Amino acid sequence: AMRYSLLAGGKRLSPILALAAAAAAAPGDPGASALAMPAACAIEMIHTYSLIHDDLPAMDNDSMRRGKPTLHVVYGEGLAILAGDGLLAEAFALLARDPGEEGRPGIAARKLAAIRRIADAAGAAGMVGGQAIDLQAVGRNQGPDTLDADGLKDMHARKTGALIPAALVCGGLV
Repeated sequence: AMRYSLLAGGKRLSPILALAAAAAAAPGDPGASALAMPAACAIEMIHTYSLIHDDLPAMDNDSMRRGKPTLHVVYGEGLAILAGDGLLAEAFALLARDPGEEGRPGIAARKLAAIRRIADAAGAAGMVGGQAIDLQAVGRNQGPDTLDADGLKDMHARKTGALIPAALVCGGLV
């Protein structure tokens, strides 16, 4: 339980949704949340990596987040990139590793489905694609490109919203 202390305080929406979906998928099973905890933590790791990278000078160039200096301001851009990359890699390592397969028939297939769903939500069709739209819209890529209402909805659905349905699906899957 200590290695899942990322969720202490219960302030993040997506991990809480993953745990709630697990409880809903297996009502009355006190172990359901424990099985979904690795997915909840992995989703939070991916979200945190995305914020670290989003704050970088090449992206939004933010110097403050939640009232504190951003990681690249404190430790430099190189370490911020590596920290984000490390969180992303560890998220998928956690999903592949936990929960273990002993005494859990079918868990390997369910974990693989969860990994696929989270990868889709985090990748080009999801969060990364939304960030690319954001960069294009503010002119950091190949010139400014004004977003209409539909473009703005698409950007937010990918950049901010893709992990929310993934959290629900993956919590229920595992």
